[in-house]
Amino acid sequence: MTEQQFLEQLNSILDQNHLLKHPFYQMWNEGKLDLAMLQEYAQEYYLQVHNFPTYVSATHAACDDIKIRQMLLENLIEEERGAANHPELWLRFAEGLGLDRNAVLSHEHLEKTTESVRILKDLARSESPAKGLAALYAYEAQIPEVSTTKIAGLKEFYGIDSESALSFFKVHEKADEFHSEATREALLQLCETEEAQQEALLAAQKATSALNLLLDGVYETFCQAK
Repeated sequence: MTEQQFLEQLNSILDQNHLLKHPFYQMWNEGKLDLAMLQEYAQEYYLQVHNFPTYVSATHAACDDIKIRQMLLENLIEEERGAANHPELWLRFAEGLGLDRNAVLSHEHLEKTTESVRILKDLARSESPAKGLAALYAYEAQIPEVSTTKIAGLKEFYGIDSESALSFFKVHEKADEFHSEATREALLQLCETEEAQQEALLAAQKATSALNLLLDGVYETFCQAK
């Protein structure tokens, strides 16, 4: 298929499985969650945030192209460098919801949360860097819009408006616009054959399903049960 056809199929996968279509995020954006639901979500989702840098580093390790590795290295450094690293920013969000960070760090996660992380780790650790890049793109391409709506919902419905509590989302509103563009270009570079394109599309499908799987667990356990 042509490059344009490949991109259209890739973006169609993301659109069909977009995180903002998930019932949990729809409840968030409509102000229908209570504080306890947000707290449970924050504890579950921390596992994803904590592990995301390892997806980047594993994809970096699988890639031979120096320019793509340099791009991934910059992404990884941004994720983990300094006191305001991204897992730390998430812990500040959790504290803004009234949680103790030690409780978040020691939280026993739902089965669907751990399975979500396992799937994404497997994709990143593949010998094919196209799989890892497709999985990264499936996440990064959605996050700017998701972050914007989360900030709006937290401010409007839940009274969460401190800089510390919102910093994770504000960073990702901007950073992942750049990261997703760079990842998309790298993916196009690696997917010049039909086989590579199909491999990447399948990885993107698995990644979007895995990201929704975590939300499934939170929604089923803490929203539908009430």
